[in-house]
Amino acid sequence: MQRSVKKILTTHVGSLPSIGSLDEAAADYETQLRAQVETIVRMQREAGIDIVNEGEFTKGGDWLSFIDKRFGGFEARARPAGERPLIVQGKDREDFAAFYQYATETGRLFYAPGDQIKHGNRPVWVCTGPIAYTGQAELKREIDMLKATAGPGEVFLTSTAPASLEVYRRNEHYKTEMDYLYALADALAVEYRAIAASGVILQVDDAWLPALWDRIGMQMGLENFRRRCVVRVEALNHALKGIPEEQIRYHLCWGSWHGPHAHDLGLEKIVDVMLQVKAGAYLIEGANARHEHEWQVWENVKLPAGKILMPGIVTHSTDTIEHPELVSQRIQRYAKALGRDNVVAGADCGFGGRAHPQIAWAKLKALAEGAALATKALF
Repeated sequence: MQRSVKKILTTHVGSLPSIGSLDEAAADYETQLRAQVETIVRMQREAGIDIVNEGEFTKGGDWLSFIDKRFGGFEARARPAGERPLIVQGKDREDFAAFYQYATETGRLFYAPGDQIKHGNRPVWVCTGPIAYTGQAELKREIDMLKATAGPGEVFLTSTAPASLEVYRRNEHYKTEMDYLYALADALAVEYRAIAASGVILQVDDAWLPALWDRIGMQMGLENFRRRCVVRVEALNHALKGIPEEQIRYHLCWGSWHGPHAHDLGLEKIVDVMLQVKAGAYLIEGANARHEHEWQVWENVKLPAGKILMPGIVTHSTDTIEHPELVSQRIQRYAKALGRDNVVAGADCGFGGRAHPQIAWAKLKALAEGAALATKALF
């Protein structure tokens, strides 16, 4: 995994705005998809991003539902009448009910042109038999397409953590919650190992681990919630067993929809749990108004030797484009606390479905420009 030894490197979280519609039923779908992947890689390079991916285009742009085609042992069911999806629950939803009603009615929570993203309308997946990974062919196509189009340099591919899949999937087959959790982990391990074996950096996304705080954690109490998180991290480490840590990035965020986020669990309350994940790099929020101050956590928390922090330096949460000087200042704060070699500048969350394409690319360009300024200051 590359470090910022000669300059401050840049990356992002994974999801990027679409650059045109695709018809999966079309005879030339694969050709269309490859052309879009080639374009999105080129656009990242031109924006000045050092560590790139395929924009999650090969996943249909969704970090959760892509796995629906890659697991056996589940069946899709309609949501029971009157049941509210977890994403529309929580203390933020209660305290800011009027805002959320307005935002839902006007489509303000996500940027989804043509209503492409229907959050909250996912089917209910129920485990009715042994979980098995069945996505080898799709995953191979995904890896091959990325490697064929990415060119030289480090590239990454995203997958999802067991704890974040667990939220959307119910168990009617396994006797205990732990049996079910580890069955998910064993299935995901097949994907993780295939990505790492290909030479591509594996990024594991785990937004729901901390985002459950204001849904179930507050009632449990902090220590019980932390213990629950530790169990999920142990399951993830079980799935990552055998993969060199330097081939793993772990992305932790708080859901990052365009809402108040007044009840996010502070990073200081969970940072030690995050650092238990056996990864070489950690991606966190660091640029939005709720979490920007948390760079100070690293004045008291020691990043383990050999690890890299990839904090959000630009954010999808506002359409205002960060000034490169501000980007540089943010990077320098982290570099001062952690050492410049241990910092790679990133983004809070994915831009796909969260930012207008023009805004997203302007922010990535500002990220690269600010990293260049920080390089001059630090090197």
